[in-house]
Amino acid sequence: MPGKVTLVGAGPGDPGLLTRKGLEALQKAEVVVYDRLVSPAILAMMPEKAEHIDVGKQAARHPVPQDQINQILLDKALEGKNVVRLKGGDPFLFGRGGEELELLAQHGVSFEEVPGITSAIAAPAYGGVPVTHRDCCSSLHIVTGHQRAGKELDIDFEALVRTKGTLVFLMGVSALPQICRGLLDAGMEPDMPAAVVERGTTPAQRRISATLGTLPAVAEEAQVVSPAVIVVGKVCALAEDFDWFDKLPLKGKRVVVTRPRERAGTLSARLRALGADVWEYPCIATVPLDPCPAVDSAMERLYDYEWLALTSPAGVEALWRWLEGHGKDARALGAVKLAAIGPGTARALSAHGLKADYVPEVYDAAHLGAGLPAAGKVLALRAEEGSPALTEELARRNIACDDVASYRTVYENPRSQELRAAVEETEGLLVTFTSASTVKGFVSSVGEDADFSRMVGMCIGAQTANQAQKYGIPVRVAREATMDALTDMIVEGV
Repeated sequence: MPGKVTLVGAGPGDPGLLTRKGLEALQKAEVVVYDRLVSPAILAMMPEKAEHIDVGKQAARHPVPQDQINQILLDKALEGKNVVRLKGGDPFLFGRGGEELELLAQHGVSFEEVPGITSAIAAPAYGGVPVTHRDCCSSLHIVTGHQRAGKELDIDFEALVRTKGTLVFLMGVSALPQICRGLLDAGMEPDMPAAVVERGTTPAQRRISATLGTLPAVAEEAQVVSPAVIVVGKVCALAEDFDWFDKLPLKGKRVVVTRPRERAGTLSARLRALGADVWEYPCIATVPLDPCPAVDSAMERLYDYEWLALTSPAGVEALWRWLEGHGKDARALGAVKLAAIGPGTARALSAHGLKADYVPEVYDAAHLGAGLPAAGKVLALRAEEGSPALTEELARRNIACDDVASYRTVYENPRSQELRAAVEETEGLLVTFTSASTVKGFVSSVGEDADFSRMVGMCIGAQTANQAQKYGIPVRVAREATMDALTDMIVEGV
């Protein structure tokens, strides 16, 4: 039975502009066929088990010709696969989406199109340019500036000038001089405000403002490259007053997020909202220990314990996985009290309808052990290599504790030359560390012999910072072990 093809518009670059429907389609995909203009942050959302096919189209270079792309979509659908064709912007706006559906329609393959936010509107908006404004224009015209090799632009410039509307040209960087000359020859004033927005909606975005008469020279001096959107019209004069994106505190600042893949999103989203160029590089992964006789034994004797201490959201998920795997629910915890190392772990408990009875004022293992109001025995369910500070503090207070590993932390990424180059060559590169294990995983990926002196480790707590300093990593420590405090520290340090 044939599968289905869904054309998904990925938007102009900012992952927050991918529609909910587009994300839902992507998450269900068995095959993803994607282009160069899809941002890395959106590509990171592709299901790991799906087949990923890069057809990498870019200006003047199509390593996979359009007819072959069409055939790939058909072949994969005929294999019975759920295929997502992921395209930058909107598939039906100069995206050749219609061409890709023709072959599918001829063979009776089911398909759907999920519109995407077009760069024609989003890129100017992120550059402070509203494409319409009642005081400036009454129409908007989107034109392809793509120029076929050896051929003149096929644009009716006189008709465009007569509209007195905002003109937006896509794929027009190489033809910018001809576009401006065509408008001038058709009677548009040389002092008409104009702009080019390069890499719109991404942290690398630049807006180059000029007039119609000067734009080609200004853009050449600025070395503008594709992808870029050209805007011509009175609305461009509003850019300086309406520019909000360039004013974000982390605009253009690269921050490496090393959290596990399943938990990187919270911090990454906060940083992207502040304009950061977020590089998600999950250095560790958590793997539940299954089977795990030690956990089985402890959970069957839960009535022996006064407190159950959890030191990470991963520990909470391992606990819940054990309960479900044994046909139990929260009632199996009985009268045992729950301690969480910090608000993140407390929120993970809350997601399962459980409330932490104790959270220390300082969110680390030492303070959890020192402040836990225990009179009886404690069960700690945590990682294999958990901080000894918890058990040491409990022992100092003569409180018995069974320290049981419920999951293992593994280093996820192989040696990365790209990451090493960024660390050694980027002055002030910010790398976030939310645990000592993320530090170890990061160093494993970069190499212990690397020069870490140029980067700054943004650490969530003192224990994490101590681990980073062992490798010669300059550090800063958040005022408390929360994502809010970590984010605030990054903003304050820029």
